[in-house]
Amino acid sequence: MEKVKEFLHRETVLLVAWVLALISMTADPPDGGYLDYIDFRTLGLLFALMAVMAGLKGLGLFRHLGEALLARTATTRQLEGALILLPFFTSMAVTNDVALITFVPFALEVLRLAGQHHRVIPVVAMQTIAANLGSMATPIGNPQNLYLYSRYQLSLGTFFSLVLPLTAGAAVLLLVYLLLVKASPLSFAAPKSGWEALGGGKRLTMYLLLFLLSLGAVARLLPVWAVCLLVLAGVLVSDRRVLGRVDWSLLLTFVGFFIFVGNLGRVPALHDLLQRLLLGHEVMCAVLACQALSNVPAALLLSGFTDNGAALVAGTNLGGLGTLIASMASLISYKQIALHDAPLRWRYLGWFTLANLVFLGLLLGLYLLLHG
Repeated sequence: MEKVKEFLHRETVLLVAWVLALISMTADPPDGGYLDYIDFRTLGLLFALMAVMAGLKGLGLFRHLGEALLARTATTRQLEGALILLPFFTSMAVTNDVALITFVPFALEVLRLAGQHHRVIPVVAMQTIAANLGSMATPIGNPQNLYLYSRYQLSLGTFFSLVLPLTAGAAVLLLVYLLLVKASPLSFAAPKSGWEALGGGKRLTMYLLLFLLSLGAVARLLPVWAVCLLVLAGVLVSDRRVLGRVDWSLLLTFVGFFIFVGNLGRVPALHDLLQRLLLGHEVMCAVLACQALSNVPAALLLSGFTDNGAALVAGTNLGGLGTLIASMASLISYKQIALHDAPLRWRYLGWFTLANLVFLGLLLGLYLLLHG
């Protein structure tokens, strides 16, 4: 029973996706058209990138790079700046959840060694905001970007012209926050994870090559199926355990929502209603939907009822700010705080929510200023 409860708690979004899919099947029984619902290109890209990132994380690459940077910090402001900006920039390439899985436990350990335990709540909350905002800068930064970029066949120029001003605004806000952090002298020895874990560089070289090939598939320069086969072969040869670190539940969640949205689209009255509600209000509808559904399911759901993919990119990225579930990656940080020091979790939740609402309000204002 405990294992069942743990599964239900851990995979709530997956279960919701498939409950909705099954309910929608009662109105539209399965047929050959179901295959048309599923975006196999997006699923393939997600698999390839998650497998490569899991392999690189297992080698300790991200942790080593973080330690090398933190070894050069001399003040508390520099320390917090490094801890917060690391997930901001790395999430652009390795996704927000991977950045938080990597750097939140690292931050907890570094703050303990530096005698800065009292700064755990603001640092981890700002790390989470930074990862969610940095990840919007690229098509591979988070799952909804990858899906929407592929679903609407956006060009890189269109995508970057939309997200880079928002990313720059987010960077400015993070720097303003850091200017408010007290700059006290700091002296400590950064922990060492061991560079030798990279296995002489052979596996590192392989994963970096596979990452470049995956980027080629994202840019539509290479066929996705070929890259997936190469990634699978590389993982099987180098370390099969990497396959166990791929977030298969996320892929299954996508499939469930694909079916649900596809079936909704076959109900003319409902399809027309949602289209009318979204028309001209895509960004605000996406932001609000994210607060209850989180940004990935919101992107999957709303994409079935509007052709304005650019607005959904903006709305679902900004909508990742706000409630704890607005971005599922935020739960990673919350769980780490609960494991690290359970009594802190309610104070963390309050600090996190307030900071998220401030960032959401300011960046939404920036978007409306730029786009009217």
